[in-house]
Order: sequence, then structure tokens, then C-alpha cells
Amino acid sequence: MSRIPASTDVAVIGAGAAGLATAIFARRADTGARVLLFDGARKPGAKILVSGGGRCNVTNGVVSERDFWGGNPVIVRRVLKALPVAGTIAFFADLGVTLHEEPGGKLFPDSNRARDVLDALVRGVTTAGAEIVAGTRVHDVRRDGTGFAVETASGVLNARAVVLTTGGRSLPRTGSDGAGYAIAERLGHTLVAQTPALAPLLLEPGTPHSIHAALSGVSIDAELSVWVDDALGVRLRGSLLWTHFGISGPVALNASRHWARATLEGRAARLTLNLYPGEAFDRVDAEWVDASATRPSATIRGALSARVPEAVAVAILDALALPRDRTLATLTRDDRRRLVHAVTAWPLPVADTRGYNYAEATAGGVPLTEIDPATMESRVCRGLYFAGEILDVDGRIGGFNFQWAWCTAALAGRGVTLTTPQRPAPNTLRART
Repeated sequence: MSRIPASTDVAVIGAGAAGLATAIFARRADTGARVLLFDGARKPGAKILVSGGGRCNVTNGVVSERDFWGGNPVIVRRVLKALPVAGTIAFFADLGVTLHEEPGGKLFPDSNRARDVLDALVRGVTTAGAEIVAGTRVHDVRRDGTGFAVETASGVLNARAVVLTTGGRSLPRTGSDGAGYAIAERLGHTLVAQTPALAPLLLEPGTPHSIHAALSGVSIDAELSVWVDDALGVRLRGSLLWTHFGISGPVALNASRHWARATLEGRAARLTLNLYPGEAFDRVDAEWVDASATRPSATIRGALSARVPEAVAVAILDALALPRDRTLATLTRDDRRRLVHAVTAWPLPVADTRGYNYAEATAGGVPLTEIDPATMESRVCRGLYFAGEILDVDGRIGGFNFQWAWCTAALAGRGVTLTTPQRPAPNTLRART
């Protein structure tokens, strides 16, 4: 579209996952409303294409408020009820995308192609009767009487209602530059400061506990504890991947937002690694005492390698200056306890996250307290709605952030019809999903 119209009923700003879904839900709820979906990129949906390793982890088989951080869990739970997982599966099936479940409850398209998810959403927008205005960046949104003036690169149009689905700051190469935050602020909203979420962690090189370089490419089942001001903040379990720069993998990505938030607040944050997930010092110590009694001639390298990859065992023993082939019979009480402390609470010298360029989500944004959870309408600026990553909610890895996008889009799409001109009663969300 080279020229924009003078006015529209609904302007959805940002054609990512939340924006595409919002446009579909809005038109399905009110087929008489004119819905324009703006995006600065010539081809929308770049973040969908790179998600899930190019496969797009659409949602998860089990989703609850416990899978999210940031906003009030009670409000998150209410929003999630708007579109249960079964509704999401039906929504995509209606678009021609069937899903299958993989370990961890992750739901992917049967084709294993993120492109098929994006193409289905784009077709869904067109089929529903909404219009995509690609390659047209929205610079600002101003209150104009009872509606809004939407300033774009192609001119200004009037809109009765606006939905901000501009995403956060993660993966800026896909077009997520945080511009929506400034628009929300100018329209009266406060903001929770943003940090990267679901980002790999950089570890300081050259410290006694910096063993990551020697272990690059090694994956382990691990438990990470995030300590804030020397109190346990959160304990997480999952797969950890050692890299040349530090750590990655699901458990590290999930931990990153907690470290980053504490650091942003000026609090002392640190991470420890437990190579015996779910087991505390006393239990692990007892296991080593028992091994010393029953297998005295076994080496500490062999005993540790029975629980962790041998490369990790060697790196730990070398860092502790414990001879690899020392037998359990000759392991002193002090050295045994030093080793058990190391494997249950290995300090990870985190220097920083890898930043927004590598983050899969953004923590922070528009607070849920300023949103009506029944419609996603702003409590401070009537006619303004929000959906997706721009809100102060971020999910753990596994399809949860996409599920948040679909749920908030469903609510905003239905809610925004209340701001459009009076028409026959809109279809219910249940009937469409």
C-alpha cells in the first residue's frame, strides 16, 4: 500500500506474532470494522522466522502463570484463560497449521517450518479482511479528540482505536527497537525498566572458576541458583550448554532475566551451579562417603564422571587442584567436602548477558496494573490497547512467550471492537476458536 487512507477503525502497530493475531481476532470479532496492521519492515514477522531454531515453538502443552515472570501472577492467570492451549491449537488448525508435541511439552508445526506459521498468520489476516500496511513505520500516536492521530512515514491517519503490538527490544535486527515504549509513555503510561530475557550469559575469563572455555560445546543437566543480596532468588533446572563465552541452554536463558533484573536494581547478584540437580550438600556428601567405603580403589575422576560428563569432571578437579587419579580411599575429609561444595554450588562468574542482540525476549515494559485484563485496554488512555512483548511479562523458554502473544491478542482483538462504531453484537471469542 503506497498511500494510507485518511482513517480507520483500528490501527494495529507492529506485525509480529501479537500484531498478526490481533488483526485476525479483531476482524473475526467485528467483520464490519476496518483494521489496518502497520509494520516498518517490508516483510513482517522476521522474529517468527528465527524462533525455535527456524521451527517456531508455537506454544506449550501446559501453560500457567507459574511459567511467567514480571507481572502480577493473578492478572497473568486471568489473561491466560482468554485463550487456553486447546484454543491456540484450534486457532492454528483453522489457519491450516497443525501442531505436534515434543519433549518439555513444546508444540511445533508438523512441517517444522516457522515460515509455514508466518505464512498462515499473514493469510489469516487477509482472509479475515484486515489490511497489512508493510514498509510503513509508525513514528508516533497522539490523542486526537475521542480517537488518535497515527503519524506514519506515509502520512497521518485517524484511528478510533490503537493496539500497540510493537514487541520489546530483543533481536533488534528483526525490527524490535523498543519504539513502542516511547509511544506508550507519551500517551500517559509508566514503564518498568527493560532488560534482556532469555539471553546467554557471559562469564568472566581468567578466574579460578572460569572453566567454560575448556568445555565449549558440552551439555549437561544442571540446576542454577540465582542469589540476590545473598538470599536465594530463584532455583531453576534444565539443560545447560557450555560455550566459549560462558553458558547458554534453556536453564541459563531462564536464569538470565533474574540476574539482569537484580543487577539493574543495583543489587548483588550471583549464580551457582549444581551438577547434582535436586540434591543438597549433605546428600551428595553421604554418597561420596558411601562410595569411599564400597569402592575405595575407584578414582575421584571415575566417581565424578559417573554423574557428569568426563570433560566436566576433569575441569572441576583441575580447578580444585585435586589429582584426577587419586583414589577415594586416599581422599581426605576436607578435600571430599571441598569437592562436594564445588559440585553442588560451583560459582559462575557472570559478567553480563549477551544483550538484546541474542535475547529471545524482553523483561520489563508496560505494567499490567495499567491494563484492563479483560480487554487489554489501557486504564490511563481509553481506546489504546496492548498485546505481546511490550507488556511487563516474560515467559520461560518453551513456547510460553508465543502463548502470551496469542492470549493478549485474543483479548485485545475482542476488546478493541468496543471502541469501534456501534455495530451488531460482535462474535464471541469462543465461537471463533
